[in-house]
Amino acid sequence: MPLALLALAIGAFGIGTTEFVIMGLLPEVANDYGVSIPTAGFLVTGYALGVMFGAPLMTVLGTKVPRKRMLMLLMGLFIVGNLLSALAPAFAVMLTGRVVASLAHGAFFGIGSVVAADLVAPHKRAGAIAMMFTGLTVANVVGVPLGTLVGQSVGWRVTFAVVAALGVVGLAGVAKLVPDLPKAEGVRLRHELAAFKNVQVLLAMAMTVLGFGGVFAAITYIAPMMTHVAGFADGSVTWLLVLFGLGMVGGNLVGGKFADRALMPMLYVSLGALAVVLALFTLTAHDKFASAVTVFLIGALGFATVPPLQKRVLDHAHGAPTLASAVNIGAFNLGNALAAWLGGVVIGAGFGYTAPNWVGAVLAAAALVLAFLSAALERRETAASRTVAGSLPVERPTTTVHH
Repeated sequence: MPLALLALAIGAFGIGTTEFVIMGLLPEVANDYGVSIPTAGFLVTGYALGVMFGAPLMTVLGTKVPRKRMLMLLMGLFIVGNLLSALAPAFAVMLTGRVVASLAHGAFFGIGSVVAADLVAPHKRAGAIAMMFTGLTVANVVGVPLGTLVGQSVGWRVTFAVVAALGVVGLAGVAKLVPDLPKAEGVRLRHELAAFKNVQVLLAMAMTVLGFGGVFAAITYIAPMMTHVAGFADGSVTWLLVLFGLGMVGGNLVGGKFADRALMPMLYVSLGALAVVLALFTLTAHDKFASAVTVFLIGALGFATVPPLQKRVLDHAHGAPTLASAVNIGAFNLGNALAAWLGGVVIGAGFGYTAPNWVGAVLAAAALVLAFLSAALERRETAASRTVAGSLPVERPTTTVHH
């Protein structure tokens, strides 16, 4: 794998850290600014919305910019946003910093996926995408716990300053290691938008929303579920999230490896198993050991879907994949927001802290149905094209008769 993938992974590590570390620092931030925890929660919601809307916006703005330069500009935006958060004198400024940083998120992963895929041979594309996303998954194992520890020990502002420094390292890595890939010739905004007319691209994005939404339906409420149902101490939640992150790392690498060999079977297995494990979580959540194993499996199975789904979007948006790739990253955040809301609804309705697991299971099962539908449509299209090709008249060579 090219060294340029390491630079992309470092950038992904910084982005993953800043996205999730805020969840562990909300009490400290709320206390500093004198706002309630629900108000401080807007720092999470604002970031997610920034990713959703920023992914297509920044990608469209970057259609006329070479991809390496655009990646550098996005890392610059990420650094500015985190510095603004670290130095913010008021909550509104902190929220602005979060939104500014989030604008880089979707476009970086979207453009980075295209660059990563272009750096390797066609049969290694999913593995290359997985390598970049490894930065995001490792952030959940290392960056988020360390960032939370630093924030709780010496102040949350230091955490965001360190994340900004990570952005500087990522920017330097992109500048030094990523080759100057020429912008695809003849690709304009209308070509990028045309990818959304492809049913397979839309189905892949819907699978992203539902499949990864299934993961976050459960994981968003892991703290009350593990403390009130499984009986863990409050301090154990951090290590359970590390376990979840380790599952993400493993699932991402396995998903990338097998997606290059058999993409759709990989999706069938991961989505089907995810639906089953989420349903079983309603039972295993009552036992400490079983719940810990389940948390790991949810991380592994959930992130095993990421490289194949991202590659499927790239494959079917061929010729103009950048915008579709970035929007698919936004789809992950849409799934997170939707699932977290649905999980809150069932808890609020009195069904208990394990109820979001059923929501997650239904969402993952719906994604599996879409995967089968997508494959069936693809087989039909292939059969139709073969029929058309077979019905075309074969041109016979003409013979000249000499008299």
